[in-house]
Amino acid sequence: MQELVNRAKELLADGTVSRVLGWKAGDMSYNPEPAYFNSAEELENFVYDGFCGANLSKYMIEASKLEGKTLVFLKPCDTYSFNQLIKEHRVDREKAYIIGVGCKGKLSVENIKAQGIKGIESIEGAGMNDGCDTLTIKTLYGDKTCSYNDAMLERCHVCKGKEHQISDEVMLESRDTKDAERFAQVEAIEAMTPEEKFAFFQKELSKCIRCNACRNVCPACSCRKCVFDSTKYDTAQKANVTSFEEKMFHIIRAFHVAGRCTDCGECSRVCPQGIPLHLFNRKFIKDIDTFYGEFQAGEDTESRGPLTNFTFDDVEPSIVGERG
Repeated sequence: MQELVNRAKELLADGTVSRVLGWKAGDMSYNPEPAYFNSAEELENFVYDGFCGANLSKYMIEASKLEGKTLVFLKPCDTYSFNQLIKEHRVDREKAYIIGVGCKGKLSVENIKAQGIKGIESIEGAGMNDGCDTLTIKTLYGDKTCSYNDAMLERCHVCKGKEHQISDEVMLESRDTKDAERFAQVEAIEAMTPEEKFAFFQKELSKCIRCNACRNVCPACSCRKCVFDSTKYDTAQKANVTSFEEKMFHIIRAFHVAGRCTDCGECSRVCPQGIPLHLFNRKFIKDIDTFYGEFQAGEDTESRGPLTNFTFDDVEPSIVGERG
């Protein structure tokens, strides 16, 4: 991590960048937060380890409006989101100095707690210089251990790869974490009966408290004004009034990002209720691959997405409808 801090200080000192966008220590060692650093002194609070799962690309929308360049640290999966934002003219490439940082898989403290580990005080073994095989967790009840792999976010098990799609330089080594099929969960739901599918999503979406965390963190949700903030249609309320509203919010949001979602998994990572929201988006990605040919949003900054590029070979609506 120190090499990242040293490089950031160099770029600030020689005027290449005016600020740094990275992660700072949170209230707990496993809870780092996205943050701007404007000086070498502030960078003393910079951190980068297995718990830095936040995708910083969306923060570059506002950073692009500031004077001077912003140094931003992007993990391999984050660069897909940044490319997509370039494609949609939401960020200015000339205002960014991108350091691609290595990734050994990002962690969720909730996955650790799910293994019965409680009273967590601190966690060791998640640093970029660690082997990232076993985590040592200091708790109120003594030291515990946990497999690094078991604590990883779902998205890391289906990792798109460790190559950065865009960068000015790359630092730190990555580790291959893919050990599952990307669409396995979607296929399991597709195999359900209509009644089982409805029950599954009814159960999951009934947990929604309309905190808007999924929308606010999503790089594809970059509208200055969201339809769900409109008081005219009474959608600004935070609590669900009916089960219909909770379904509409997530289904409409999934349709809005279809063909643009890079499958970064941020929606599920930040959901305080643990709803697997990424499954909506991944279903659309799977169907787009089936009907239009394999396509990965954010793989480049120029190609047109299948849903915005009409061709005479496009699948007919009746064929899509038959799939269900």
